[in-house]
Amino acid sequence: MRKLITPLLSGLLLLPALLPLSAQAVDGSDIMQKGGANPAAMPCITCHGTDGKGMAAAGFPRLAGLPEAYIAKQLADFKAGRRENAVMQPIAQSLTPEEVAAVAKAYAELPKVNIKPGPVERPQPGSGAWIALRGAWERNIPECTLCHGPAGVGVGDTFPPLAGQSALYIENQLKAWRGTKAVAATRKTKAVAAVPPSRRNDPNGLMAHIAVDLSEAEIKAVSDYFAGLGESKEAFDESQHRLR
Repeated sequence: MRKLITPLLSGLLLLPALLPLSAQAVDGSDIMQKGGANPAAMPCITCHGTDGKGMAAAGFPRLAGLPEAYIAKQLADFKAGRRENAVMQPIAQSLTPEEVAAVAKAYAELPKVNIKPGPVERPQPGSGAWIALRGAWERNIPECTLCHGPAGVGVGDTFPPLAGQSALYIENQLKAWRGTKAVAATRKTKAVAAVPPSRRNDPNGLMAHIAVDLSEAEIKAVSDYFAGLGESKEAFDESQHRLR
């Protein structure tokens, strides 16, 4: 009997390693630090930092504290090509559905950004604060906070926080939604071909409509404004979704 039981126990101990990934518990934190089962799915911390706050200088976004459903959707959009990025597309395509769900949950459980109070005085017309708080309704551009919440804290699973993201990342996303318009040749310059938007995953084309009507200066100004709102060292009150 002992001779029969010993091999059986040994087989049971090896069973988890033999099970397919979908049948095993997937650790999102492990994926963040070591990558997915597919070697092409690199560790998330390579670009997004060990704390999930991103790398501002390189334009890699903060993921810590973003809604779980939002992160999962972005990975699905990268995989489907609705969002184009040379770094993220192959990574998203290499993650299993279980890994996507696990890593989205792990990042959502990290601390949310603490928002610094915005300017109290009336913003200057045309400034980044003006566009963020009042928009440019004469061009049918609503204020950013209408969808992204007061001080850009984010609303639900669809509209992510803008405060706490780097200016470079926000600027790059607005340009990704806008694409580049064709420019005719002149005596001094060559013709520039139109580049279609590389991001097409916004609800009802809302961001594409807004981005295409913003000037380069406005894009930079509003990006700088939201980047300047995070991150406060004060405690975050989850019940009020604001600083205490």
